[in-house]
Amino acid sequence: MSKLTVPMLGKQIRQLFDEATSNTVLDQAAPLPFFAPLPGHQKTVPVAEAPVRRCRRKLWQLEDKLHCPVVGTCLPMDDLAALSKRFNFMATRDNEFSLHVEAVNHSREKTPFAEALQKFFERRYQQTIKAFDAARSETEVRSLWQQHLRQGDVAGALWATVTHPDANADTRDQAYGDIHMLSHQVGAGQTADVRRMEAMARELVELKGSLEETRHDYARREIQWQEKLQARLEEGALHSNRDREVQALTSRLEQYESGMAMVDMGRKLLALSDSNEHLLVVAERARQQEETLKQLRAELDQTRQERDLLASEREALESLLMTEAPASCGESCDDCPATEVARTRRILCVGGRSQLVTHYRRLAEKLGIKLIHHDGGQEESLSRLPDMINGADAVICPTDCVSHPAYYRIKSQCKRQGKPCFLFKGAGVSSFAAALVRINNQEGSIVPA
Repeated sequence: MSKLTVPMLGKQIRQLFDEATSNTVLDQAAPLPFFAPLPGHQKTVPVAEAPVRRCRRKLWQLEDKLHCPVVGTCLPMDDLAALSKRFNFMATRDNEFSLHVEAVNHSREKTPFAEALQKFFERRYQQTIKAFDAARSETEVRSLWQQHLRQGDVAGALWATVTHPDANADTRDQAYGDIHMLSHQVGAGQTADVRRMEAMARELVELKGSLEETRHDYARREIQWQEKLQARLEEGALHSNRDREVQALTSRLEQYESGMAMVDMGRKLLALSDSNEHLLVVAERARQQEETLKQLRAELDQTRQERDLLASEREALESLLMTEAPASCGESCDDCPATEVARTRRILCVGGRSQLVTHYRRLAEKLGIKLIHHDGGQEESLSRLPDMINGADAVICPTDCVSHPAYYRIKSQCKRQGKPCFLFKGAGVSSFAAALVRINNQEGSIVPA
């Protein structure tokens, strides 16, 4: 027997009341009490409806497409690492993408991790949620979201928008699209930042040159003052005549008494003080520019690494394109080495770009590899993956061109079957060629999942 809820019980009571007061259920043969209303003159008694309770959505109640932007935007990486350690994630803390994928998969259902993440979001963004609770319509929710988006405060606003009871599917789709486009705009802004960094680096070089010139100028002036002072000391030592010494002292005394010497010294002191303050400002700017230069060097090292990776992929692709496919005698023999290689080297590729699958297979054939492809769940069912993995000798997967469920299924299935799993970034032909070369050379990157 199903359990009756309060809304269901109210509905049944309302139905029984309507039946009791309707004309169709009156028994015409039965005598009516003196206080009963005549047929056709029954009055309908209005029933007060219970107020509708406004409930915010939970994390696991959101659409699947919203879990990726919500986890990636609203959950800082340090907090994600702490939660992954608490709930024993399979991914390591140094692989941020794997942590993100596993967190997204765990948040789609009501799991202990999803409940903990729900409490984390409610506690962290309680001020923003309180501000959004004042919105009582879809228009007000959308207006608040646009306001926070223009101010750059999107983490708490995204969570408050997609879980708001008055936010419909269109509002959530708009928030999803805004976050998606914002990620593109951030990537485009990095190019402008690099240009500004280059300009700042050139300015730093100029400031360093100006600072060095200022230092040399002060050193030269110090030497001149020391030479003048030494000359004055030597000149004073030569004046052994008392009268001349008295005359010199009298002249200096007159200058001091007139105040001219003090005024001149005050002016020089103010000039030196201003120069010293300017020098301190220049030194601080130079220190800041040195920090900026360090950051630029770090970014340059990263760019060089990316350049080296692209160069290696290009070389691998050129090497494969120049390689001739292994010749076959046309006969199937169990003792033939070529037949043994073709039978044992079956590689399953999951994901990638569907329009490049033909090129993937041509490159694999040049190394004598039979390539099996699965689109990662776009059109083909993920339920075929276990059998396909079982029939392959190794699995390769471009991590940035595969769905989260397929990525998670590959790792768990390869671990269960003990099959080598090779994960690489990039779904282009050059990245795939580099991966094939590493598989062919049996490098250490191919490890059991």
